[in-house]
Amino acid sequence: MIRVKGVRWTYAGADAPTLDDLTLHVRHGETVVLCGPSGSGKSTALRLMNGLIPHFHDGELEGAVHVDGQAVADLALDRLGRRTGTVLQHPRRQFFTDRTETELAFALENFGEPPEHIRERVTTATAEHELGGFTGLSLQELSGGQQQQVACAAAAAHRPPLLLFDEPTSNLSAAAIERFTATLARLRAGGATIVIAEHRLHFLRGLADRVIAMRDGRVDAEWTGAEFGALDDDTLRAEGLRSLAPPQRPSLPRPHARGPSIAPGVGSSAVPPASGLALRGIRCAFRGRRVLDIEEAYLPAGAITAITGPNGAGKTTLARILTGLQRHEGEVLLDGRRLGRTRRQRASAIVMQDVQRQLFTDSVDAELRLAASQPEERSGALLRDLDLEPVKDRHPLSLSGGQQQRLVVAAARLSGRRIVVFDEPSSGVDRRHLHSITQVMRDLAADGAVVLVISHDEELLALAADRELRLRPH
Repeated sequence: MIRVKGVRWTYAGADAPTLDDLTLHVRHGETVVLCGPSGSGKSTALRLMNGLIPHFHDGELEGAVHVDGQAVADLALDRLGRRTGTVLQHPRRQFFTDRTETELAFALENFGEPPEHIRERVTTATAEHELGGFTGLSLQELSGGQQQQVACAAAAAHRPPLLLFDEPTSNLSAAAIERFTATLARLRAGGATIVIAEHRLHFLRGLADRVIAMRDGRVDAEWTGAEFGALDDDTLRAEGLRSLAPPQRPSLPRPHARGPSIAPGVGSSAVPPASGLALRGIRCAFRGRRVLDIEEAYLPAGAITAITGPNGAGKTTLARILTGLQRHEGEVLLDGRRLGRTRRQRASAIVMQDVQRQLFTDSVDAELRLAASQPEERSGALLRDLDLEPVKDRHPLSLSGGQQQRLVVAAARLSGRRIVVFDEPSSGVDRRHLHSITQVMRDLAADGAVVLVISHDEELLALAADRELRLRPH
């Protein structure tokens, strides 16, 4: 199905190739996982397979890429589009419409399918991917995880023989990952060829026919699915790969909180902290639909509080409220003093789900200087700790997704703000950098900041979280 032979690819303006003598093949009906450290070339390899390289991205390509027996360089993108479906790391970048149903229909309409066939496929895709609760809603009203689910359904709606997934579980809750795993199994049983670039690996155990570890733009190691499932944790750690065991997180104390959006559980009986955030009567609605309702909650300074809950529970909305980016009812206090939205914006830093929207300058070094309220030596140490020193002179948009994530994490660390929110900060992050990002959070908490981490990544939460505020949808 896919043959990549001796490919060397250098993005326009880059000093070094992203792919260097990459050779791999994927057979018809096979499910192959691409893994490896952040920046190893996984996403770029997917762009070879769907034709975005060389038809969309500028750069220099050497070697040969064939999909279904035809050279990708000789096929028009519309013909490749019929053969492939792709889910990007950040799905909102690939949406073409504003509603769930029209997004599912978009590719079929562009291929000129009959209206009755389009309606049938949209109905089937909605049922198969359990999107019934999203119909009639704007895509902008959905959470990041819900958008991810829609993107997966839209990619598969025209039933392409080749499906490519780039970090498909990065914003998904545990329940949504279970649904996605079942979807993969169904697609695999139906004969689809599937290539998945992932850092989270435990859910793929038993699904992958082969696992390919990449490093420095080439294949570093390869295993059958059975061989990979038998690897011990020391071998995985040496390759920079995450654990294959389902993550286990200890039960965490709950901060004092109550309201319809607070999931049932035993809250702390301790006196609310004098230092930190207090929320009173926080309510937020979109188009008449209430998405967050918290009567009161206390989030202490000097600790890392995990904000958890299923997709659509209002976690990102809460992050936007706390950082002054979202209108709402109620009040937010810091150390007992009421903070309006403008003052909260000045007192807070946020690492968004799609960090590319937070990059403003023409180099990594300049990005950190823009953010920094800290001495310059702190910036140099962070660059080393987060493995960004070798790319400090590169344009931020030329970095891999994981490198961009770590850059914005570093900028938040240097900001000197009292409120720091991390919204899914481990998207595109390998095993080693889970630890380095956790250390950044711990350093912020030690400096007296209110540190909040919104995540479905149980591995990150097991490392980082001191307490847990769990939300539930309305």
